[in-house]
Amino acid sequence: MKKIFKPFLKLYSFSKKKVVKSIRLELVVTFGICLLAAFILGSWYTGYYNDKHMMAEVDYSSGIQRISSDMEDLKGMLDGKNSSDEINKMIDSGAKDDIKVYLTDTEGKVLFKSSNAKEKKIDIHDLIVKSEKFKREYDKATVINTVNGIIKKTISLESVEQYNEIDGIKIDNKNAYIIVSGIPKQKITYIRPGYSPFLSGIIAVITFVFIFYFLTNRKMEYIESVSNGLVEISKGNLDYRIMLMGEDELKNLADNINSMASELQKRIEKEREAEKTKNDLITNVSHDLRTPLTSVKGYLLLLKDKKYRDSNEFQDFIEIAYNKSEKLENLINDLFEYTKLSNRVIELNKVSICLDELLEQLVEELYVICKENNTEIEKEITEKNIFVKVDGDKMVRVFENLLMNAIRYSKKPGKIKLKVEDQKAYVIVTVENECEHINNQELKKIFNRFYRRDKSRSEATGGSGLGLAIAKSIVELHNGEIWAESREETISLFVKLFK
Repeated sequence: MKKIFKPFLKLYSFSKKKVVKSIRLELVVTFGICLLAAFILGSWYTGYYNDKHMMAEVDYSSGIQRISSDMEDLKGMLDGKNSSDEINKMIDSGAKDDIKVYLTDTEGKVLFKSSNAKEKKIDIHDLIVKSEKFKREYDKATVINTVNGIIKKTISLESVEQYNEIDGIKIDNKNAYIIVSGIPKQKITYIRPGYSPFLSGIIAVITFVFIFYFLTNRKMEYIESVSNGLVEISKGNLDYRIMLMGEDELKNLADNINSMASELQKRIEKEREAEKTKNDLITNVSHDLRTPLTSVKGYLLLLKDKKYRDSNEFQDFIEIAYNKSEKLENLINDLFEYTKLSNRVIELNKVSICLDELLEQLVEELYVICKENNTEIEKEITEKNIFVKVDGDKMVRVFENLLMNAIRYSKKPGKIKLKVEDQKAYVIVTVENECEHINNQELKKIFNRFYRRDKSRSEATGGSGLGLAIAKSIVELHNGEIWAESREETISLFVKLFK
């Protein structure tokens, strides 16, 4: 049994998957179901109405037809017969329990009769009058009833006591009458009333509308939900999400609207963040430029007003002013370089360089600065030469910024670990140092321009606040990756360069 139904179940499962994923097919199937239900109910009501209002009538047509048929048969057999024995035999054969047969002369005298007949004299005139009257009633009571394309005549009279068939015949070359008389058998006939299809049509239409509304109501409510959600999102409530239902195009539409709202929300948040960053940039640049500029201006004013005690102090003021102006120049240069890197207007001069030798040389150059800051750089660099294709000058700037950042912010005394991992397709350089714990929020901002953990932006930690941002831009120009990780009181900066 399972094998028989298995193909049908597979077809049903396949069709169901197709239908639930297409609103067009859902509507077609719904329409078909509603049409079928309307047809079935309309047809049922038609049959029910006809059966309920069927009229029962007494039908004598078959009995009358039988008597007429017997009359024709007897007439054919008796016509021209002369033998009395033959005539009697034929009349008796044509007579039955409910049918009597007479053979009379023109005056009504019975010449021959069936064994069940009693009359000896028949009033021919009266019989003919009654027969004609019955035929008129017969014609009035005849109903044409068409069933399956066949026309039937149904006789429906209140009562038929006696039916007589009379006709002329020749017996022994003399005119005579043959009379077949009897009560025709009755049959109950059921007649359907005259019926208009209008009411069935109304019922079918109502059924179609009701079932269609019932089957599509949930889908229409979902369409309204999607519409209301779209209105809510258009009002600016980008946190609103439309509930996903089904698997068809409406679900995809709702999903796309949710994605659109999410994307708009992200863009607005990015714009707000960009606006905030811009405001922070203006504030930070103003602060970082104003501080050394104010110092330069102040010391120049002291020199102008000759407010120094001796030539030594005069020389100190000039040196301080020069150092401040140099720092101001470095800040402007960093800002200018970061702007060019961000706008990607710098062309890289990539060549194959030995990365481990570059880092060794850089560590040697930073020896004095490390000594002044009471820090030490520990190297974990393989003895094998590691070659990468990069812009050497730009990459020196990257690792110099990372190491200088580690020197400034590491605990004193402290150690900085410089590690190089050589993989087949890429190289990872790690700069790790101990510092105060950095939470995830601060870790995400560490490569932002002008970001400093020192909220007061004092000169104690030095730097322009652009070092890591510049490093990130250079690495990304090389199609590399740079990121930071923190655990307890240790921070690690990673640079991934592809060979």
